[in-house]
Order: sequence, then C-alpha cells, then structure tokens
Amino acid sequence: MVPYTQKRSALDLIQEKIYTLESISPHLHAWNFKENKIVFTNGCFDIIHRGHVDYLSKASDCGDKLIVAINSDASVKRQGKSLSRPLQDEQTRAMIMASLHFVNAVIIFDEDTPFELIKAIKPSVLVKGADYDANETNKESKKYIVGSDVVKANKGEVKTIPFLEGFSTTRIEEQIKNAAAK
Repeated sequence: MVPYTQKRSALDLIQEKIYTLESISPHLHAWNFKENKIVFTNGCFDIIHRGHVDYLSKASDCGDKLIVAINSDASVKRQGKSLSRPLQDEQTRAMIMASLHFVNAVIIFDEDTPFELIKAIKPSVLVKGADYDANETNKESKKYIVGSDVVKANKGEVKTIPFLEGFSTTRIEEQIKNAAAK
C-alpha cells in the first residue's frame, strides 16, 4: 500500500522558490550538472506591472532557469529612488516574484549591487534592461552592468532587453499621488 502524502499548497510551492545563497547552492549544482542555462537578473520590482512581466518573461526565454535577485528594503532605500520606496516590503516583493511561473528562484540581497551573488552563482546569462549597455566596460558608467566582467570571464553572455514603453513603477506611483490629490 502506498502511503498518502499530503499535497503541498500553492503558497508552499511559491515560498519554496525563495532562497538564500546558501539554500540555492544544491539547486545550482543540479542545474549545472544537467547543463541548464542559468539566467540571472535583478531589481527592486516594487509594484509588479506589465513592463516587469514582459521583461522577466523575455529574460526567462534566454535560458532554462531564471534567478531573480531582489534588493532588500535597506538596499532600495540606498538607491535613492524616492523617500516612499520601497512601497512593498522585501518579503512581499519576493513572494509576488516567486509566484510567476517562469521564475525559478528568488534571492533577496542586501548589498548595493548583486556583484557577490553573480560571482557566487556564475550565471550563463546576465540580463538587464536596455538602459544599460552589455558592451560597457567602464565600471563608473551608469550604463555598466555590474557583474558583466565575471559572467564574460566565465564564457557567459550579457544581454539587454528593451523596456515596454509606458510602464514603470515610478509612473504608477505618480499616477496614484495625482489621483489622491484630486
């Protein structure tokens, strides 16, 4: 007789996609052993909107496994986006990101950049928005993609994806403020 195993809830399955660098390590080993192409991207992802979904789905199409690194609340504050950011806490942002079927793993990072994560993960593909330049080598340039040197040194690819015009968290935040002022 086969023992009954309790079905895991959808919420459990979502939460299982949120990792630390230590807890994702066995998965990285398995994915690399299976020669999966690991894609890495990062951002605040404060209010998920159509532009994020478009960007992330295209990033996912660049390989087999998509890892999304999310800035911690403290890291977002240091980015200087606005005094009200982040609008949602890091655990909420991570859970929403992990609920996307094409995202395989989410990691919250507290540093100003994901450089140490990229160095540890060694993705096959590093993806950023088209406001960056995959060929920029000057680390002082705003167009430089942090970690691109590490990825290229490991024979990986660095790609940029155009943003979907008219969609941004800043724009949504402004629309909410304008509506509240009326």
